[in-house]
Amino acid sequence: MTQQVPSTEPELTGVRNFRDVGGLPTVDGRRVRHGVLFRSGHLAHATAEDTAFLASLGLHTVFDFRNAADKKLEGPDVELPGVRNVSLPLSDPADGAEFWKMVRDGDLDQLRAILDDGKGAARMTASYRTLVTRRTAEHSQVLHALAEDSLPALMHCAAGKDRAGLSIAVTLLALGVEREAITADYLESNARHRRYKVHRSGSSASAYSPEVMELLSPLFEARAEYLTAALETIEETWGGVDAYLERGLRLAPGTRQRLRERLLD
Repeated sequence: MTQQVPSTEPELTGVRNFRDVGGLPTVDGRRVRHGVLFRSGHLAHATAEDTAFLASLGLHTVFDFRNAADKKLEGPDVELPGVRNVSLPLSDPADGAEFWKMVRDGDLDQLRAILDDGKGAARMTASYRTLVTRRTAEHSQVLHALAEDSLPALMHCAAGKDRAGLSIAVTLLALGVEREAITADYLESNARHRRYKVHRSGSSASAYSPEVMELLSPLFEARAEYLTAALETIEETWGGVDAYLERGLRLAPGTRQRLRERLLD
């Protein structure tokens, strides 16, 4: 299986899951250009050093896929000089404010009721399918922006795993990146230093007990089955990636070619 091994990756203190998507191989022997497409978790807690590093990337656009509830919980992104910030909320992968309230505040019995016996993983799988079918306008907007004037660009959500992960995957599909490489990049979010910090109310040991963390794991892990469900949905709904891009995302062949010219070596 082919995957990118970053040569120099910064140690960011307040930004989780940052990486350059450059280097990933396409099926026709090209590679994604370094320094033009980045992904991460939210930028709200970036330190001064993190902010200086992000500013040094020469970013044109930051796509923020968080919704209002995320921003209320985490805060707004740090300001980066000269950068266009595009707020493009995508539905939360584990949909519903009430659901997330139980994740943060619920006791063990409540968590068992909503997450045990595969319910957590099933919820995530269903949400990936929904992101593909119901967020075509947003994904279309991102691809058209990248093909026109938005590079270098950074895409992020809260953890940089689901909403940003799928948006990156859609972009890589449009570029013709190998499926194995798309999956490998997606699963990089599971590295310990990239993982989103689970927020639980209360300071008791029970709030983070092994059983609680096991119950929460489907929500905070990148699982190949989730991405596979999204790709299967593309096949089932449109009949293939090309039809999805052309009919679902309204990406004309000429626009797709410009996207490849701008993002591939």
